[in-house]
Amino acid sequence: MQRILAWLFLAVATGFVNTSAAEGLTGSKRANIIVILADDLGYGDVGFHNCPDIPTPQIDRIARDGIRCTNGYASAPICSPSRAGLLTGRYQQRFGHESNPAEGGGLPLTETTLADRLGAAGYVTGLVGKWHLGVIPELHPTRRGFAEFFGFLEGEHAYFPGQGPPLQRGTTEVDEREYLTDAFAREAVAFIDRHKDRPFFLYLAFNAVHIPMHATDERRARFSSISDPHRRTYAAMTAALDEGVGRVLAKLREENLEQQTLVIFLSDNGGPTVQGTAINGSRNSPLRGSKRTTLEGGIRVPFAARWPGRLPAGAVYEHPVIHLDLMPTVLAAAGITASPEWRLDGVDLLPYWSGRQTGPPHSALYWKFSAQMAIRRGDWKLVRYHPAADGPIGRSRQRSAGATPARLYNLAWDLGETTDLAARYPETVRELEGAWQEWNAQLTGR
Repeated sequence: MQRILAWLFLAVATGFVNTSAAEGLTGSKRANIIVILADDLGYGDVGFHNCPDIPTPQIDRIARDGIRCTNGYASAPICSPSRAGLLTGRYQQRFGHESNPAEGGGLPLTETTLADRLGAAGYVTGLVGKWHLGVIPELHPTRRGFAEFFGFLEGEHAYFPGQGPPLQRGTTEVDEREYLTDAFAREAVAFIDRHKDRPFFLYLAFNAVHIPMHATDERRARFSSISDPHRRTYAAMTAALDEGVGRVLAKLREENLEQQTLVIFLSDNGGPTVQGTAINGSRNSPLRGSKRTTLEGGIRVPFAARWPGRLPAGAVYEHPVIHLDLMPTVLAAAGITASPEWRLDGVDLLPYWSGRQTGPPHSALYWKFSAQMAIRRGDWKLVRYHPAADGPIGRSRQRSAGATPARLYNLAWDLGETTDLAARYPETVRELEGAWQEWNAQLTGR
């Protein structure tokens, strides 16, 4: 926070800060938006979180040239609900999307996506990568606000050519011959090239580093110093992801679009690290917990944003923020005023990131995933989490096991959630439990 305040003092003194993030960005000069989403990336597996064995210089550039959120959260510990929250700006439980969709299910047609809202405002919209919000025709991304789509609809896909179902360009199947992460980077660059002269929104949803564990031999060879072969493959897949991010950033520089483009990088949930699940070699250090749990390792994710000339460079933002904030933040960057009728749960982060507004954006954040729950208010977190997080567990037991009793942690003292303080602070437990129950009671249909 001190870095932000220091930057703000200098910016105000030099006349650098505009009164509105979108001021002056009208017509063809409105801000471009790129949201880059990684899949199952471990919290500890990026350079700006001090990863010791996998360099991520291109992803780190976003944090170095912009702002990194040390307390950035997904709204769910698994893929599809997290994406539903990100694209709607609303807790996904409000519209019954708490789990990965069953056959025929997906993001309800009652919900309006970020692409819908930006498209209505004159943006060209594109999705490259993983959808995972419905496979039936009426739920296809081209029916949910995206004018262009290149990718796949399901929850996972093989990386090597000829494996897995065909990809789609729009609604037409295509025969892709390139390693999938490289293909998605290629398509993202091509999208920018096609639309560089008008405001665009690109949702670049890599499936890296989700299973299956497929890496090119050349990239795997770079990590011969990593003795664990599973981790070595994961490192190679992460390198491909990082290179893809670099190609997008290089294209923005080549077209002189850097100062006109807000780039946000984040992961959909924490890395799957628990033995007995489909682990990918990720690490969530220094957090405890895994994908599919409401411990920090399941929901806290790498989260960084860059907008040269609009956001401070090299800044650290420590208040909790969440995927739901992307909708109002992006709309504000595009000069669009969010309506109260939309009932967004997210908050416009631009004034907080720029230092024009202080204090936390949220009084509390909430999670609900089957029998698991969590609420974070300040540094206090009350959580019922999956017992798999306490040790290896078989898949059959994992499916049937319930959650632990409510446990209380103070994340300022105990980031790894190791010491349960519920017995010592029973009043705090009651307050947080009551707040979560109040939130839970007003979810459905709102």
